[in-house]
Amino acid sequence: MTDTNIDTEIGIDTGTGAETDQRTSETDPADGSVSIADPDIGSDAIQRVQSVLESGMLADGPEVRAFEESFAAYCGADRAVATSNGTTALHTALEAVGLEEGDAVITSPFSFVASANAIRLAGGKPVFADIDPETYTLDPADVERILAKREDIAGLVPVHLYGLAADMDSLCAIADDHDLFVVEDACQAHGAAIDGDRVGALGDAACFSFYPTKNMTTGEGGMVTTNRDDVADRAASFVNHGRDVGDGGSYEHVALGHNYRLTSLAAAIGRAQLERLPEFNRARRTHAAYYDDQLDSLPLETPTEPAGYRHVYHQYTVRTENREALAATLDDHNVDTGVYYETPIHQQPAYETVSTAAATLPNAERAAKTVLSLPVHPTLSERDRRTVVEAVRDHYSQ
Repeated sequence: MTDTNIDTEIGIDTGTGAETDQRTSETDPADGSVSIADPDIGSDAIQRVQSVLESGMLADGPEVRAFEESFAAYCGADRAVATSNGTTALHTALEAVGLEEGDAVITSPFSFVASANAIRLAGGKPVFADIDPETYTLDPADVERILAKREDIAGLVPVHLYGLAADMDSLCAIADDHDLFVVEDACQAHGAAIDGDRVGALGDAACFSFYPTKNMTTGEGGMVTTNRDDVADRAASFVNHGRDVGDGGSYEHVALGHNYRLTSLAAAIGRAQLERLPEFNRARRTHAAYYDDQLDSLPLETPTEPAGYRHVYHQYTVRTENREALAATLDDHNVDTGVYYETPIHQQPAYETVSTAAATLPNAERAAKTVLSLPVHPTLSERDRRTVVEAVRDHYSQ
């Protein structure tokens, strides 16, 4: 399936992408710097927020329901439940799939800490498996290794990292064999796909973040997507103080829950951003293809896109053994960089008491020492891209 088809198959207005392609030096930062992120909200989102403000219905309501419906359709999922951020989406999904106190869950050590924190917040125990050194995502072979030694594993939380989906075919097959749930952490992978199927409907549930630097934003916000009505109903109740989802705004609370609701203001931004997500992702892929071509001859590793996968480049992450020196050269050229993530989760101070914190996970640990992300956001101009490439080339010509 082509990029165009995957963007238009559910009728989302993808536009022409001209806003990104026609950016000129007049809109570049005055100091010539190239930022690592640059959220593009747009006038349509501002108008929709204005409409919500004028309506007076600022909290949870019809605007949120409309956003949930559109986002579920985009992912190819039956249902979606909006939440206040990506972490609350993860917590909600784990509660909704039935994680119980003391259950062990296999996840990646090479991720933002929220993926493991959510397991603990839901009463579970994170168990870390190593990553594939090429994709930076959970290694199915290492998951199998752990399952061969432990009988207390209840589920998997694979992380779709940097915009690339994990090996869901293998991981879901493993989960089926061992009767495990699968919750996708898709917080960095809005629109990523495998063989034309978007992340968000590949496991029992999936979780997205709409933080400002993500591929689309609501300011702060999150979403749980699922094809299971039981999971969706439990999630909708959990984010709304455990209310009976069939009773609307009643004060009948049938379970323990939180106030994890998304506001109508955030949903209004989200609906506008979702319409532009295909445009944003095309721009990211265009920038990534330019980098792939221009950096191909240099002694650093560029991102992998396996056959059949569609990478949406939340980050364009290279690997080099002397990361600090390359980052310093880029900084000299006024190019921002980022390290995601410098310390694997199992080595974080907050995880010293977790049973698998002492594990040796060589692929994750090497990645943490060698990865460096370059600017790839949609509003990069051609001059920005040239500046990045020239800075990298300058570093390796010294």
